[in-house]
Amino acid sequence: MTAGAKLDELYKNRGVRAKELHNAGAIVIGYFCCFVPDEIITAFDMVPYRIQGSQSEPIDEADAFLEPMACPFVRSCFNMALKGSYDFLDGFVAPHSCDTIERIYGIWSHHRPSPFNHMINVPHMQGPSSEAFYRSELDYFIKSLEDWSGRKLENGKLIKAVSLYNERRKVLRELYDLRKSDPPLVSGTEILKALVAGMGIPGAEHLALLRRYVAHVKERPKPRKDKTPRIFIWGSEIDDAAFIQLVEECGAQAVMDDLCTTTRSFWEEVPETTDPVEGIARRYLATHCPRNDVPQKECSRISDLEQRYGYIKKFIKDWAVDGAIFYIVRYCDTCELEGPDLREYLNSLDIPVLMIEDDYSISTIGQLRTRIQAFLEMIG
Repeated sequence: MTAGAKLDELYKNRGVRAKELHNAGAIVIGYFCCFVPDEIITAFDMVPYRIQGSQSEPIDEADAFLEPMACPFVRSCFNMALKGSYDFLDGFVAPHSCDTIERIYGIWSHHRPSPFNHMINVPHMQGPSSEAFYRSELDYFIKSLEDWSGRKLENGKLIKAVSLYNERRKVLRELYDLRKSDPPLVSGTEILKALVAGMGIPGAEHLALLRRYVAHVKERPKPRKDKTPRIFIWGSEIDDAAFIQLVEECGAQAVMDDLCTTTRSFWEEVPETTDPVEGIARRYLATHCPRNDVPQKECSRISDLEQRYGYIKKFIKDWAVDGAIFYIVRYCDTCELEGPDLREYLNSLDIPVLMIEDDYSISTIGQLRTRIQAFLEMIG
């Protein structure tokens, strides 16, 4: 089986590999968001599993515990848990990435508890005091895992885990570089599937598949040049390729993105030091998440936007972006509040923006086709 076919299989059959490992005796730790370090879980010889929802299944049980105006992604994840989809998890970890995730921790751990349950409190501000606080939270997380599992975290294993995931980040960035060409050598749909496929398997397995996949993509015949608009996608949680596939079917090339499940989760490396927990705390706290983009009162509006979104300007330039589409899951307060500021910033760079709010459901995605097509025609 080719690497691409294997990644596609893992994408379609999420959780199957993790269940196999669980049944074979491995400890599988499920977690939300980008702020729970895979490196720490891996260094314990456990399997990190990033919890995902389902955009194809209706939310029919979670609404008895969560109000309908809560984040539909979180409601979908909990709905799956109520139906037993996550019974293979040996641990459940939630960071305070947003208020809904923090709230679901108590509800989930009460109604569908795993053998191990833990909350990581993540500061919203950045700076030395925040790094020290987050470091203490990670130390507490490590101690909790040690006390529960009876295993002692070895510093050498953690250093190796940091090196492993940094190598995985390098290969993922190499894969993203293949989207810089005109036209890109790999589609946004393929990229998302490759990323989601890696959310439920050991990092070493994902790295091996990615290396083979990158080599395969480089060997494929180069597509012919065309004038298709090059689109940057920003927003909330996208763990189903349906939306990005729709954008590409409408006549665009999804060449770059900034999403919870894509670049935010892997772009920056962890500093490799003799104190790996310090490096992990520094890197994860600096994640480019809307929750962290606190406006700076001490500077001008222009300087504030530049400080918050300068990294996106580099994406826009390096990947030759023509326009941006924001995909915001309904009731995601962080992205809802961040969107207008980012749109203002991108407009100042002469990048047109289409803002879309959706219900985290495949059934509604098709209704967006006309809006996307009209936006692309405007760019063209």
